[in-house]
Amino acid sequence: MSHKRIPKRKAAIAVGGVVALGAAALLLPHANASQDTASGDAAAAPKTLKAADASDLASQLAGLLGDAFAGSYYDGDKRQLVVNVVPGDDDNAIVQAKKSGATVREVDNSMTELAEGKRTLKTEATIPGTSWAVDPRTNKILVTADSTVTGEKWDRLESTVQGLGSGMATIKKSEGTFRTFASGGDAIFSGGARCSLGFNVTADDGAPAFLTAGHCAVAADQWSDAQNGRPIATVDQAVFPGEGDFALVRYDDPATEAPSDVDVGGQTVQITEAAEATVGQEVFRMGSTTGLADGQVLGLDATVNYPEGTVTGLIQTDVCAEPGDSGGSMFTQDGLAIGLTSGGSGDCTVGGETFFQPVTTALAAVGATLGEAGAGAGADDQAGGEEAGAGGEDAGAGTGDQAGEGGGEEAGQDDGTGYGAGQDAEDGAGDDGLIETH
Repeated sequence: MSHKRIPKRKAAIAVGGVVALGAAALLLPHANASQDTASGDAAAAPKTLKAADASDLASQLAGLLGDAFAGSYYDGDKRQLVVNVVPGDDDNAIVQAKKSGATVREVDNSMTELAEGKRTLKTEATIPGTSWAVDPRTNKILVTADSTVTGEKWDRLESTVQGLGSGMATIKKSEGTFRTFASGGDAIFSGGARCSLGFNVTADDGAPAFLTAGHCAVAADQWSDAQNGRPIATVDQAVFPGEGDFALVRYDDPATEAPSDVDVGGQTVQITEAAEATVGQEVFRMGSTTGLADGQVLGLDATVNYPEGTVTGLIQTDVCAEPGDSGGSMFTQDGLAIGLTSGGSGDCTVGGETFFQPVTTALAAVGATLGEAGAGAGADDQAGGEEAGAGGEDAGAGTGDQAGEGGGEEAGQDDGTGYGAGQDAEDGAGDDGLIETH
């Protein structure tokens, strides 16, 4: 018998939720088509582009420019792609880049030099509570240290950054503590922990499944869509820590319908495909604890040193998240699946950094498909409610302390390293009042 996941409750944006209200307003339908302003004699003028189109153009220019390519980012205000180039002998490549419609900017640090800097940081400063990623807007490595990095640890980090040379890296101090965020779109439970479902997908054998955070899945094998409910999905593959933070969880009932959309409360965003993130891109996150939030992509291929271990290949953002949001969906206004909530520092009151697992990498690793060709992303009404995460209570638990140290209600407490939202996540936004249930 066909079995469609129907959320027990939907999340709605509360009047007092400033962050959520802002995100919801931006999701309202509006014209967002690419415009080509270059024509005739103005063929070299920068084009206005959607972020997704800018990402495609950046990939093409990376191949065209070769060693001269030094990263790129999306200027959301001008809706233009900015490409960094290191001056060299191949002026023709730069001319071609300008003709393609990108804004070309000359910088000092090459991608090779920046990559070498990151390798040095990995060798000499892999300290829990630190992260680093290349920021193409400054053409430097952005190093972030949380509140636990003090004393000899701070001295070691600062000395390593200074040793990279002037103009290669900057250090930012975060007031919070880096930890995984066990929770996401719709809540999923296992044992005493809670996480969020990211996106519904189709496994390589055609079976319905969903993606969530790896630190949730390594904590428990079976997941439910209700606290203390019967399991409805079982972990198939999980990675954490290491080269990512993602997991494929299969629905136990092969007849389960797993629609490709995200319920953000009051409206549904249809997910069409997975896409690469672009620095400067506007993104939205849905989580079972805090509901809907928005922000920008700050860096790519980020390395984060969690207490449980180092995770590489993440997306760094200024989007907020809290315990219980791990595994939840990060997506764009026009329905592109971008990431799965991993961890970070701060909360949705003071803000902070949040890191995401790229969806494209997770799909390739587990052999699943997303979008209309497959089961899709963002469970039906999953991005906002309990069922978006079809797992179980422990889905919200990160590994070790982060997996939702107290599980259940405690998983969402501030002293738990996991973003397992606990009871508050199940009820919506908890004390934050960002969303209300009905």
